[in-house]
Order: sequence, then structure tokens, then C-alpha cells
Amino acid sequence: MKVLVVGASGATGRLAVDQLLNQGVEVNAIVRSLDTLPDHPNLYKIKVSVHSLTSSEMATHIKDCIAVVSCLGHNLTFKGMFGQPRLLVTDTLKCICRAIKSNETRDAVKVILMSTTGNSNRDIPEIPPLSQRILIAILRVLLPPHLDNENAADYLRTQIGQNDKSIEWVVVRPDALVDEKEVTEYNVHTSPIRNAIFDSGATSRVNVGNFMAELVLNESTWLKWKGQMPVVYNHA
Repeated sequence: MKVLVVGASGATGRLAVDQLLNQGVEVNAIVRSLDTLPDHPNLYKIKVSVHSLTSSEMATHIKDCIAVVSCLGHNLTFKGMFGQPRLLVTDTLKCICRAIKSNETRDAVKVILMSTTGNSNRDIPEIPPLSQRILIAILRVLLPPHLDNENAADYLRTQIGQNDKSIEWVVVRPDALVDEKEVTEYNVHTSPIRNAIFDSGATSRVNVGNFMAELVLNESTWLKWKGQMPVVYNHA
């Protein structure tokens, strides 16, 4: 069993890799530096700028993988927030999906995308509190990474949809990310139960990684959330 993790160098991506390795999964990890992750017999580190990969190159890394986990995000620097590539997550996701289709696998590949509770599921649709809607509208104009997150999820919802034979997907939405050493009890909801901006709840990165691993390995968990945008909160 093999999984490709994109954004494996990041704070959450590293933990997702660790959770998968702990459960015996082979991991292809795209990293910015080979020193980002410790060596492991089931880990193959791919040092490359993910945005520079062509679909055919991506297809070689996805070959034989049952799932692709994307923890990709923009660096919290001025260049990372406002520089190029502004559609890093969306463009990479499109490349991943093209690569999966070009591989012509017999079984659908799972695509798991990390997003945020500030990104509403417009399939339901969700109606966030007015204060949140106002601020999100401002962020959509002023903060390119937020629009990138929305576009990436919208691509899965509207372009891949629910009946694609090659790709099945889940968009995982943590709330305010925090660092914890161990997996703790957490709750998963169909939609946010709090104001994502003014009353956010904590979600540990390691719990996000654990839930992503559950989606990969536990078929009942996958069938429950396939084609949805579940929200993860630490148990209060």
C-alpha cells in the first residue's frame, strides 16, 4: 500500500507522513529538503519544487499509489502570501488529477486535500455567520492564499464531482491549527459548528494527520466522508 504526500515538508504534512508510516504504509513524500523528514525504510523522499512538476512527472510519483494526500499551503511570509505562484494549491491539485487520469488505474485513487474552516462547502450549502461572511469576502480579495484554498476545493466539487471513475476525494477542514505531540480524541462534523473567524476551535496538526491516515486506510471512514468537506475539532 503506497501513498503520495504533497506538502510533506510542512508542519502538518510531516505529521501526516508520520501517521501513515506508523500504520505500515509506504509513502512517496515530495519535500523541499531531504533533511525535512527522518529516514525510514518505507519512506521515499522526492526533493523537487512541486509547482515545477509536469503532469507526466507527477504521474510517475503517483503510480501504484492508492491515495494522494495534499497538505500543501503558502508560507506565512510576504513572498509566500503575495508572491508567485498564487494558485499553488489549485494548480498542483489540477496537475495531480491530470496525472491520475493519465495513469488509467483500474481503481479510483483517493485525493485528500487539506483546507480550512474558512472555506465553506457550497455543495450543501453552508451559511456561515454574517460576521464571518463579511471578513471572508475581504480576505478573498486581499489574501491570495484564501482564494487559492477555495478554488482548489471548488475544482474537486465542480470539475471532478461525485461520479468520476478515476478520482474520489475528501476535503479536510481543520479549524485553528495547534501543535500537540500525541493524537488525542477529536470530533469530525459535516460543517463548522463555530464561527471560524471570531470563535474558532483548536485542531491539532497531529489529529489532522491521523484523520487523513484514517481516510486512507479505513474504508468505512472513507465511505462516510467521500465527496464531502468534513471539519475536524479537538474534543473539548
